[in-house]
Amino acid sequence: MTDTLLNLVSPEKLFIGGGWSNSSGSDGIDIVSPATEEKIGRVAKATTQDMDRAVAAARHAFDHGPWPRMSGPERAVYLRRIAEEMAKRSDDFARAWSLQVGMPYTQSAGTAPFMGGYYTYFASLADQGFEEVRKSLTGDNVVVIREPVGVVAAIVPWNAPLATLSLKVAAALAAGCTIIAKPSPETPLEALILAECIAAAGVPEGVFSVLTADRDVSDYLIRNPGVDKVSFTGSTAAGLHIASVVSGRSGRITTELGGKSAAIILDDADVGKVVEGIMPNLVGLCGQQCAAFSRILVPQSLKGAVTDALAAAMQYVTVGDPFAQATQMGPLVTRNQHDRVLGYIAKGKAEGAKLVTGGNRPAHLDKGWFVEPTLFTDADNGMTIAREEIFGPVGTIITYRDEEDAIAIANDSIYGLSGGVFTEDADRAYAIGRRIHTGNYGHNGRVVDYTIPYGGFKQSGVGREGGPEGLNSFTEIKTIFMNELPTHLKG
Repeated sequence: MTDTLLNLVSPEKLFIGGGWSNSSGSDGIDIVSPATEEKIGRVAKATTQDMDRAVAAARHAFDHGPWPRMSGPERAVYLRRIAEEMAKRSDDFARAWSLQVGMPYTQSAGTAPFMGGYYTYFASLADQGFEEVRKSLTGDNVVVIREPVGVVAAIVPWNAPLATLSLKVAAALAAGCTIIAKPSPETPLEALILAECIAAAGVPEGVFSVLTADRDVSDYLIRNPGVDKVSFTGSTAAGLHIASVVSGRSGRITTELGGKSAAIILDDADVGKVVEGIMPNLVGLCGQQCAAFSRILVPQSLKGAVTDALAAAMQYVTVGDPFAQATQMGPLVTRNQHDRVLGYIAKGKAEGAKLVTGGNRPAHLDKGWFVEPTLFTDADNGMTIAREEIFGPVGTIITYRDEEDAIAIANDSIYGLSGGVFTEDADRAYAIGRRIHTGNYGHNGRVVDYTIPYGGFKQSGVGREGGPEGLNSFTEIKTIFMNELPTHLKG
């Protein structure tokens, strides 16, 4: 069971305001392995009454507690302690990712030790403080202050549970906010381990809560008037709903939503670099990445070479047990997701795209939600597989006439999260990057970096996470005009 494997103190309790307590309901949430389809654990299932308790604790801690009133450097001390506690639980975090999502353990174990870096990075920003002295047009002193936005609901998806949660929690804590974390019901374990780390770091009572709950209770949370800001990562449909609810009370919101990112392969591209840059997008996390390069735009002159190279690379991917040393790609996260991906593959074939490789369950795996790495060609940008986010290991090759046509195809999407260009000419890469309507763009690949702002245009979201911009999104700006500066700002 997960409580043994991951050393969880109270897997069937909720973490509310700094302590573990029973749910007010009697139901629980079963955790099912996507690799074996077997139950591997169970956690508590929060009710609306539990959500009210968590919001009340966060509200009291924000309105009356010490956390928002500490200086940035004082809070930074706690963030560094959290990072130290996370380092002690590195293997538990890695196993949680592999158990719940099917991420190959060799990959999760290599990533988990760096997760504490989110907290040390935002601690370094908090050390810089939140006050800036300026001069007004009349020469008066002005203090521009960034104050914490308040109580934050941090709602995260199942594909990268710890990274997406830490991007919110580390920044919100550094800013001085109090937080209710709501992990996906498919992947609650990382949030519970993080709660133990935060408790061990001595963060004051009420500052952080974790409630494992279903989506109905999550909807109740976002409607609570005691919540000042919602930070959400997930589907576009859910994000648009949350935005409409929170904006109705003039609440603050940051959303990082879906994507259908295009990789533009220019005529001078190195095909080896193309494969090296695109394959992690298609098979990493079994393709369950919102920023994945799932549309591959190629000139006719390189269509054959790119198609053959990607297909060959896919055929060499070892799919199987996440804990096997040789595994390079695990399963999809749930049966529903498995059915959804296979449904898109069927639709691609029905609409006339050519299936180059993959498209089925691997022959050697009769259990678990596995699917082969899949590549289509002879597609156009009007097909369903080119318009909608599949969220699986499926790439679609589309040919273009010239650079103008490639840019037009890339921008012809309701999404605008990521994308990239493959070329040996840096000037061409930059010029195209400036014309693509996305929040992030890469040259010969895609980079993930929590010290750099990340987010989308159009229906890929609102606001930015990561970098100073991500910290600032958890603050409100206050301007104070002073005849004379206070003592701590003089000099």
